[in-house]
Amino acid sequence: MFLSLLKLIRFQNLLLVIACQFLIKYALFESFGIAVTLGAFDFFLLCLATVCIAAAGNIINDLYDVETDRLNKPHRQVIPSRISEKFGYNLYLILTVTGVGIGFYLSNLIGRPGFSAIFIIISALLYLYATYLKQVILVGNIIISLLVAMVIIIVGLYDLLPAITPQNQNTQAVIFSILLDYATFAFMINLLREMVKDQEDVTGDYNTGRNSLPIAVGRSRANKIIFALGLIPLATIIWYMYEYLFTNTYAVIYVLILIVGPLLIFEVNLLNAKKKIHYARLSLLLKIVMALGLLSLGLYPFII
Repeated sequence: MFLSLLKLIRFQNLLLVIACQFLIKYALFESFGIAVTLGAFDFFLLCLATVCIAAAGNIINDLYDVETDRLNKPHRQVIPSRISEKFGYNLYLILTVTGVGIGFYLSNLIGRPGFSAIFIIISALLYLYATYLKQVILVGNIIISLLVAMVIIIVGLYDLLPAITPQNQNTQAVIFSILLDYATFAFMINLLREMVKDQEDVTGDYNTGRNSLPIAVGRSRANKIIFALGLIPLATIIWYMYEYLFTNTYAVIYVLILIVGPLLIFEVNLLNAKKKIHYARLSLLLKIVMALGLLSLGLYPFII
């Protein structure tokens, strides 16, 4: 039961969320010695709220994907084979209320009560994604990728923004721009991965009446569209590397070997992908690229 529960909430993904947010605060922010708002415990609550909302989103997605998952990944299906739908709905509600409640507390703590709407909107979008938006070509992919980017931005909104003063606003602005750069990276890579997952799940989606890019234009054309979109993060990362990192050899090596290299492998293999297993491997590759890109936040204490 416990292992099934961890699988249901996508425990590995949640660990990446926690690692990313902790690196932002304790590697990026501390490296620049900038002013922050949240103490250790309150920052822990921010991470907890983020994880609760993300876990709830994973659960509601599985609850509305029972029939599709039965066709696409029967061996990995958790609901209803291992966990009942009733338990899943109850856990979804508990996690959502907990996440939104903590968000309300933190918003008032930092003197920005209006920020509590952020957690409410994110929760609502995750519900809409599970129930409707994922069926709209590309819209669902874009929405979920924006929410992945929010994992990064929300740290800046709660810990960085309230601490801005006329004296430190230039430094704070530089740090926030770095967060936006990472959020953009997360958005682009996750968007590619969502589109690849649509390729992987095309059979189940088609048989359950859903629409997606490969269903609309065919797998071959979808491959070419994803390939073209994949050139954008690849070119952006190379430009960013030579614009901002060229003076640090270790950072350049990290980016070339662990991010640019795998993205090139992804692009080369994508055009020849035809079977479900091919797309599953490409999806995993992008997940690794995402993780390595976000974990590069840990390099800042060594390159500043």
